[in-house]
Amino acid sequence: MKKWLLVAALAATAATGVAQAKEWKTVRFGIEGAYPPFSWTEADGSLKGFDVDMANALCTEMQVKCKIVAQDWDGIIPSLLARKYDAIIAAMSITEERKKKIDFTGKYALIPNKFIAKKGAGLNFDDLSGQKIAVQRATTHDKYLTDNYGDTVDIVRYGSFDEAYLDLANGRVAAVLGDASALEEGVLNKAGGEAYEFVGPSLTDPKWFGEGFGIAVRKQDKDLTKKLDEAIISLREKGIYQDIAAKYFNYDVYGQ
Repeated sequence: MKKWLLVAALAATAATGVAQAKEWKTVRFGIEGAYPPFSWTEADGSLKGFDVDMANALCTEMQVKCKIVAQDWDGIIPSLLARKYDAIIAAMSITEERKKKIDFTGKYALIPNKFIAKKGAGLNFDDLSGQKIAVQRATTHDKYLTDNYGDTVDIVRYGSFDEAYLDLANGRVAAVLGDASALEEGVLNKAGGEAYEFVGPSLTDPKWFGEGFGIAVRKQDKDLTKKLDEAIISLREKGIYQDIAAKYFNYDVYGQ
């Protein structure tokens, strides 16, 4: 019996070692597809944007095949843990709360967070009592509003920012909180965008908004996290990252 148990233990150890030394031939990236300029969905269902280009460049750098998987934000972490894909690249902030469930690479972007409202809305950020403020559900923006304004404002949560923008245009909410580039691309740079403006403070506090955007990976796939980290560094050293970023941003999206 003892001999059998020893053999079983050695087999289990060997199996674990094989799993840890996985040879990555294909990497599947979960991407939201509803957060321009990071990602959006074309009429034919294909995904485009900075995150998509980054995913493909990372795969080329790692010499693996790349597969893009569309995933709504609400289920993006559960689907990673359920192995629907191997990594998330979706403008996801690196936060301590998320790190309890998943691992992150180092940052690949860092963008300030802002409120947007119709021009002349006259919002007083010293007292937003009773105002309806829109956010995307289960985001760092949602957490920030809940912690700082939860007792005074009416937080309206949406599955995507497109829904929030529609209600802002219809006057159902007074403002939307999101990252500056997404608000710029989703509202200010669109037809009719001249009717809106950034209002209130620029928010970067790492307590809520983390250390920047990172690529999320399951905790057991530390070898993949390492490969992705090395690939991000390599893309920046070669200037490929900068070329991709220049297609979508007119400022340094990586930050300091």
